[in-house]
Amino acid sequence: METKEIIYELRTKNGLSQDALAEKVFVTRQAVSRWENGETVPNTETLKLLSKLFDVSINTLLGSPRQMICQCCGMPLEDTIISKEKDGSFNDSYCKWCYADGEYMYSDMDDLIEVCVRNMKSDEHSENEIRAYLKEMLPKLDYWKKYKELNNGKFEEFRKHLIDEINDLHIEGMPKLEKLNALVGSYVNLAYRLPNGNTVKKFLDDNATYLGNQLECEFGGNRCFGILANMDFILICTYEENGDNPELLIYKKR
Repeated sequence: METKEIIYELRTKNGLSQDALAEKVFVTRQAVSRWENGETVPNTETLKLLSKLFDVSINTLLGSPRQMICQCCGMPLEDTIISKEKDGSFNDSYCKWCYADGEYMYSDMDDLIEVCVRNMKSDEHSENEIRAYLKEMLPKLDYWKKYKELNNGKFEEFRKHLIDEINDLHIEGMPKLEKLNALVGSYVNLAYRLPNGNTVKKFLDDNATYLGNQLECEFGGNRCFGILANMDFILICTYEENGDNPELLIYKKR
């Protein structure tokens, strides 16, 4: 689709007249009409406003003229997984797992590789094949080329402090936590059962990125510990395979 068709489709899908759209992005109705007739395209600043208004990337507004990949992990980028800044605007250099709320989620390439291997393994490619591919490909991406410049160490310092804070809870049967990985809310937003038998409905943000990990219980059995945290809270739960029968142990405001 061309830009003119995309803008028309987004405008009508959102129930906006040309006048209403013009008002929201601070242009005239005639300007909107010229976009939709293909006579002109919005300038850069207006594209940013349209991107935020319709929750699509500028690349999408322009008809996807380039294939975007995350400059940290190499994943192909679509609007649903493109990262966002704290103000809600798209950052089309990264996926939402590698960059969230203005923070870079990975400071160790080996950690990222292990996370990717777990998600990419298949019958067609072994873990060793995927690991070798990533070790060759990742250093060519912008994030790892400019890592020292992009990462000022503050997030890694926060991550280490968070790990210490969680270990200081001394949860019986839970091994010492060594790492926290980036996790998207939709994968960990469970309906937790409380110790009293009541169930807490899903209350996390499916689109947010959290820090977390899974640890096997020191006492054995088929239940694992799930750890989840961000700037605002620490959550500890247990669950069976595939997240079945989750039980909330601790939800602690920070």
